[in-house]
Amino acid sequence: MKKLIFISFIFLWSCGEKSENQNIASTKIDSTALNQPIKTTNIEVVLLPEARKHAIQWLAYIAAQNEVDQLKNYNLKQTIESSRPISQVMESLSTSIPDSLSSNAVRARANVLATKAKVLEQLSHRRQLDADAITEVAGEIPDEFNNFKIQLNELFLKTLEDFEDELDEFKAERDTISVDSISVE
Repeated sequence: MKKLIFISFIFLWSCGEKSENQNIASTKIDSTALNQPIKTTNIEVVLLPEARKHAIQWLAYIAAQNEVDQLKNYNLKQTIESSRPISQVMESLSTSIPDSLSSNAVRARANVLATKAKVLEQLSHRRQLDADAITEVAGEIPDEFNNFKIQLNELFLKTLEDFEDELDEFKAERDTISVDSISVE
């Protein structure tokens, strides 16, 4: 009876060891896939001067811009290794929006960035890595950061009322110049 239990134990132990080896093998992505660059957008949204003035004083924004710039040059292996810091930086960006830049649209875009970064982190730390899914999400982060910057810019775009006020000021200046030139003659 003891022999039967001992043999059963050895059999179960060896089956468990094989499944562990299979899991380890399935988590490995071939080296050519690991060295493939992440395909990201080459388009860069430039902040308006007013938005830039506020953003350069925001440490989380500067860190996020740096992470996105680096991500554009990463391969799959570097992306997997950097997924946790990217997630932390984007979470910090989302939670530290200054009052001067806060709006529903800006907060929403920051939350999208934080969510994408969390998804990237989760995909990068699974037992079975999916190179295509990681590459896809990593490629979306620079696009979402551009969308975030567009929302920052929109905070400082002039409204139609602002244009009308400028037009009224321009007309008033023109009328003053016309009256001055008539009185000189």
